[in-house]
Amino acid sequence: MTVQRPLFWLVMACASTAGAATPAARDGQHDFDFEIGEWKTHLTRLLHPLTGSTTWVTYEGTTRVRKVWNGRANLVELEAEAAPPPGHIEALSLRLYNPDSHQWSLNFANSAVGALGGPPSIGEFKNGRGEFYDQETLGPKAIFVRFVITPIDADTCRFEQAYSDDGGKTWEVNWIATDVRIKGGAAH
Repeated sequence: MTVQRPLFWLVMACASTAGAATPAARDGQHDFDFEIGEWKTHLTRLLHPLTGSTTWVTYEGTTRVRKVWNGRANLVELEAEAAPPPGHIEALSLRLYNPDSHQWSLNFANSAVGALGGPPSIGEFKNGRGEFYDQETLGPKAIFVRFVITPIDADTCRFEQAYSDDGGKTWEVNWIATDVRIKGGAAH
C-alpha cells in the first residue's frame, strides 16, 4: 500500500531548504600570492610523452613571478638550460582569476612559437594544492592535461604536469619542476 503525503509536506520541505544558507564560494583571487618573487628552478621533462619513452631531460634556470591586477592575475617568466646542453626553454604563463567562477585560467606560451598555446588549463586551489585541467591534442590524439601546483613551504614549490590518453583513468607525468626562492627575491 502506498502512503500519500499531503501536498503541504512537499511545500514545507522546499521552504525549509530554501532558507538554508549555502556556503559562500571561496575567494581564491590571492591563491598565487605565495609565489610572487624570484625562484631557482630545477626542471625535468619527459622527452616523448605517451610513447613508452623513459628519456628525461634536466634543466636548471630561473622563474620570476610578478603580480598583476593586485593579485587577480600574475605573469610567470621561466628561462632554463638543459644540463648538459643543448636545450633551452623560454616560457611565459599568464594566470587570470575569474571572480564569477572563483577559478584560475593558466595560459602558456613559449618563445619558440611566439603565441599563446591551446586552451588554458582551468582550476583552483583546495587545501593549499592547485589542480588545473584542459583538453589538448598530442599528435593526432585528444588528451587530457593535469597541472598540479603544491607549495611545500614558504620557499619551495613543486609543479607537476601529466597527460592522460584514456579519459583520465591513468596519468603519465611528463614535467616536474621544483622552485626554491632566491634569497633576496621579493616574497609576497
